[in-house]
Amino acid sequence: MIDVVATDSSSTSSPSSDAKPRRVRRTRMTGAERRQQLLEIGRTLFAAKGFEGTSVEEIAAKAGVSKPVVYEHFGGKEGLYAVVVDREMRRLLDMVTSSLTAGHPRELCEQAAFALLDYIEEYTDGFRILVRDSPIPQSTGSFASLISDIATQVEDILGREFKNRGFDPKLAPLYAQALVGMVALTGQWWLDVRRPKKAEVAAHLVNLAWHGLDGLEAKPRLIGHRKA
Repeated sequence: MIDVVATDSSSTSSPSSDAKPRRVRRTRMTGAERRQQLLEIGRTLFAAKGFEGTSVEEIAAKAGVSKPVVYEHFGGKEGLYAVVVDREMRRLLDMVTSSLTAGHPRELCEQAAFALLDYIEEYTDGFRILVRDSPIPQSTGSFASLISDIATQVEDILGREFKNRGFDPKLAPLYAQALVGMVALTGQWWLDVRRPKKAEVAAHLVNLAWHGLDGLEAKPRLIGHRKA
């Protein structure tokens, strides 16, 4: 769609009163382009201010549109937030899943750690949104359920490793949750400090995970006074 805008010609060098105003062609956004613009603006504001701290008025103002345009595309702030969160969850899960290529189990652990750290580094706003408690239900679940989905991807890897080492493979889900949770929480901390460098963080995470697994007791025992 094209808007035609007339501009004042009084500033031109021609003194003639017959001078015609210049006509400037300005291209409007398509519906898809406007939707994408609103998603990007909403993503930035939700990351900085959270769901409650962001208003439809602010989203519309940043986009240079009226409030009804936001409602037309998403039905309101809740609808926009839901789409933003769903997109980020799918992006993170896809990055982790696609990173787990064939290789040595330790290398697979490295790939999983790097995938999460890559996401945090490249999509910082998205990660800030995901780690907040969502005020509305999501079709893809919560961040905790997303971490559980990622852990499920790791279960098979650990299950095979446990079986090869003579451990009970039924415990693989427990260890998968523990390992993925460790990386996720470390990622939240690293998001703010950004030290040491990403590769070093991944190396230390895998060092703890791998050598912890390498030294596992087949039947772990408690050494304190509490036994239950």
